[in-house]
Amino acid sequence: MADQHGKHHDYHLVDPSPWPLLGSIAAFVMAYGAIQLMHDNGSVVFAIGFGLVLLTMFLWWRDVIKEAEKNGDHTPVVQIHNRYGMILFIASEVMFFAAWFWAFFDISLFPGLGDEVIKTAGGAETALGQVTRNEVTQGVFPPAGTETFNPWKLPLVNTLILLLSGTTVTWAHHAMLKDDRKGLIWGLLLTVILGVIFTICQVYEYMHAGFAFSNENGGNIYGSVFYMATGFHGFHVVVGTITLAVMMFRAMAGHFTAKQHFGFEAAAWYWHFVDVVWLFLFACIYVWAQ
Repeated sequence: MADQHGKHHDYHLVDPSPWPLLGSIAAFVMAYGAIQLMHDNGSVVFAIGFGLVLLTMFLWWRDVIKEAEKNGDHTPVVQIHNRYGMILFIASEVMFFAAWFWAFFDISLFPGLGDEVIKTAGGAETALGQVTRNEVTQGVFPPAGTETFNPWKLPLVNTLILLLSGTTVTWAHHAMLKDDRKGLIWGLLLTVILGVIFTICQVYEYMHAGFAFSNENGGNIYGSVFYMATGFHGFHVVVGTITLAVMMFRAMAGHFTAKQHFGFEAAAWYWHFVDVVWLFLFACIYVWAQ
């Protein structure tokens, strides 16, 4: 009779979990604290919310790892669906960066578009005194006087660092498929180190940039697009580096086999996505817009 209640399918029915509720509460608290922080208040609320988010991530992922490594819930069918989910997530990330590339090409290909000053219904200039795109870009792109980076110096070095990290994570993947635990760990370690070096180089680059982020700080539209596109990419590099570091510690703990390694595979896919996006950023924002 007990077998009648056993699982006779390849699908994983998720057990009741408190982490989605805790995660939503933590995200709300963190968002509220962030809004207050923008008004020079609420730093404690933001810290509490951020801490709760980190706690939720740890506890939730702990349960997922337990499902995969100990309970055997991640069957081949479940792993296929996990891969579909990761593919859709990366597709959403592609569209996210497409928005920044759209903004970049719009302002760079048509820098003089919209020369007319915005008028009110009565024909007078608005009280806010908006400036036209032509006044911002002066009809050229990058705007006159903008001191852009030489793409063949630090940006090229950073590109080579990120491409090299793509080869090391691929080495780790192949080592895992061949049950080479040592090669897996070393490949992940080198990838994490290269990711950290890339981030340090980008921070150094920002510190020595010849243009600001916004008009209020003496910058222009080029600086806004540059920092938003490369900054969000840098954030993805940090997230990817942390994720791969977690995968490295899991590998050192004996996790992952040739048949059970979706967590590592998803992290590797994400890292390759970060590599490809940077190539487009380097070619467009650094080289083409020089």
